[in-house]
Amino acid sequence: MLLIFCRTPRSVSGMKPYSFLAAFALAAAFACPVQAACYADYKAKQENPLKLHYGVVQVDISPCVMSENVRSSVADRLRSAGWQLLQVQSVFDDSGLGKRKRDAGQFFLRF
Repeated sequence: MLLIFCRTPRSVSGMKPYSFLAAFALAAAFACPVQAACYADYKAKQENPLKLHYGVVQVDISPCVMSENVRSSVADRLRSAGWQLLQVQSVFDDSGLGKRKRDAGQFFLRF
């Protein structure tokens, strides 16, 4: 009986098991669209003595556009490390990351 059960393809609503799994995987892939990473570049300062830096941080926003949420998120992260945000310059996706890496130096994705 066991051999007959294993050889006989079971069906779910008339679908063979492989078709059902393929349909389920396809539906799951389209149900959860991949969110691209989003980054912001900024300028910050410290006082006594005056220090300035340019950096890049990853921000969790969607869509990837400039907003007050981006500014406050970056300011909070910098403040916890003793820096004051001067300006968020831009918000961009992965395609803008490479050209900013050298300019940001040690402050590239640090905060």
